[in-house]
Amino acid sequence: MSTFSLAGVEVPRVGLGTNRLTTAPAHVAFVREAVAAGVRHIDTAHLYTGGDSEAAIGEALGGGRDDVLVATKGGYRRGEGRPEVLRAQVEQSLRSLRTDAIGLFYLHRVDPDTPLEESLGAIREHVDRGEIRHVGLSAVGIDEIERARRVVPIAAVQNELSLGERDDDGVIDHCAAEGIAFVPFFPLRGGGRGAEAVAARHGVPVSAVKLAWLLRRSPNVLPIPGTLSLSHLRENLAALDLELSDDDVAEIG
Repeated sequence: MSTFSLAGVEVPRVGLGTNRLTTAPAHVAFVREAVAAGVRHIDTAHLYTGGDSEAAIGEALGGGRDDVLVATKGGYRRGEGRPEVLRAQVEQSLRSLRTDAIGLFYLHRVDPDTPLEESLGAIREHVDRGEIRHVGLSAVGIDEIERARRVVPIAAVQNELSLGERDDDGVIDHCAAEGIAFVPFFPLRGGGRGAEAVAARHGVPVSAVKLAWLLRRSPNVLPIPGTLSLSHLRENLAALDLELSDDDVAEIG
C-alpha cells in the first residue's frame, strides 16, 4: 500500500523532511512545488533553521491545507521538556505555521530533567484546546511509548531507520500492532554496492531503492527524506512505485 492514514490525513508513504529549509523565496517556492508533485506529509520542527523552516511552510501553504499534513516538534534540548517551555514552543509553532491547529506535534526528545508524563501533560493541554490534533514521540523505545499512551493517544513515532541503522525492529513491530505510524528520520543513510546494483537493474535512483527497502519493512513505515531539490524529491517519490523482490532485498543485504 502506497498511502497511510497519518493523523487523520491520507498521505503517500514518502514524505518530506525540512531541516534545511529557510525563508528564502526559492525555498518557499520549493514547498509549493513539492505539494504540486504529490507530497502530502511535511515534517519540520521548532528548532529547524532557527524557526525559519516552520515560517517557510506557513508562508508556502498560507496557513495549511486539509489534504496536507504538517508535522512539527518541540522540546529537543535538555530542559526543553519543561511544561512552560513546551507551551511557549507550541505557541510559536502555531504562529509560524499560520494555523489554529497543528496536525501532528511530536515531543522531539524525552527530557532527562523532566518526567515524560509532565511534558506530555503540557502537550495534552493544547490537544484539549484543539490547538494540536495528534501527538507523536521521537527517539523512544517501547516502554516510553506505553508510558506516553497513558497520558495522550500517540499517532506516530519518529526514530532513526535506514540501511545503515536497523536497531528498531521491536519498536516498528510494536507500532504496527498498535496502529501507530513509524516515521524514519535519516532514511537514506547507509547502503552499498548491493543497493546500487538493484537500482541499476530497475533503472531507478539508488535513493528510491533505499526508501523502497524501508517501505517493504512494514506498511506503517513512512520515511521523511530531506531535500531542497525538486529533482531529488521526484527521485524519492519514485520509491512509491518500486516493488522490490526477495532477491533484490537479499542483494541489498
